[in-house]
Amino acid sequence: MCKLALFGVFALLPVFALAAPTAYVPNEGSGTISVINTKSDEVLASFPVGDRPRGTVVSPDGRRLYVTTQPNGLTVVDLQQRKVITTVKLGASPEGNDIAPDGSLVAVAVEEANRVAFIDTATNKEAFSVKVTGKNPEHPAFSPDGKQVYVGAEDGDEVDIIDVASHKQVAKVEVGKRPRGIDFTPDGKVAYVGCELASTVYAIDTADHHVIAKIPGGKFSNGVEMRPDGKRVYISNGKDYTVSVIDTATNKIIATIPVGHRPWNMAITPDGGKLYVANGRSDSVSVIDTATNKKIKDIAVGKKPWGVAIHP
Repeated sequence: MCKLALFGVFALLPVFALAAPTAYVPNEGSGTISVINTKSDEVLASFPVGDRPRGTVVSPDGRRLYVTTQPNGLTVVDLQQRKVITTVKLGASPEGNDIAPDGSLVAVAVEEANRVAFIDTATNKEAFSVKVTGKNPEHPAFSPDGKQVYVGAEDGDEVDIIDVASHKQVAKVEVGKRPRGIDFTPDGKVAYVGCELASTVYAIDTADHHVIAKIPGGKFSNGVEMRPDGKRVYISNGKDYTVSVIDTATNKIIATIPVGHRPWNMAITPDGGKLYVANGRSDSVSVIDTATNKKIKDIAVGKKPWGVAIHP
């Protein structure tokens, strides 16, 4: 293709498609989203999103941000204008959320109703809901193929498994006390679950839903983030103020990285080079160089950051 033709192709792309990945941080105490440029690691902007924002995901095309807000909603944000479009009412205490790989559905854990609500992103309306057996669902996570959703039951000590096509819970796996974050290896064969009160990470074989490893973590293991190549999984430890690095080939911790107070949920850049950790009691986000397993910077954000979402 000639250079002129290439220029024409890139000229048609939205500006955000050519920019460095952007990190979005929900600040539960401020009711805002902090916007971070992952190249410079500086806050570019902050905008209001609603009361106590928690779970936050970006649509695959980068045009929408979906944020659970209190007391009962999923707030939809136009990222080009950084303005709220609508809020979908879901019931008391929506918590974590995740978006399907094709961007068609957002799954939201609705704690007090013991259900996972599925929002159609084309209509911004609830498409269906699945009641789960575990009490107080916390963090739903789509499998890489989008066919299942795993959700930890915070007060049920189990992971409930939902078949998306049939709109039913099809299995459950008993784990340690207070399961929180969940993420998968890229091939979808193993799910890692941080169990906070057990201070243990559980690895689950997704083929037949059984525990294949129990990995002692730091105190209050909760957030879970997989490196894109699947070779490492990162666990935030709330009471140790650290992040553990697990080698997925051996299921052993190979590094422990100091971060801020009450590290919570995390996100990694698409190239796997940087991990961003929300520190809920330090009002900051720690940036980790995954090649060296060293913290390279703390970024001041709003009050009580709950997590991080990165696009693309």
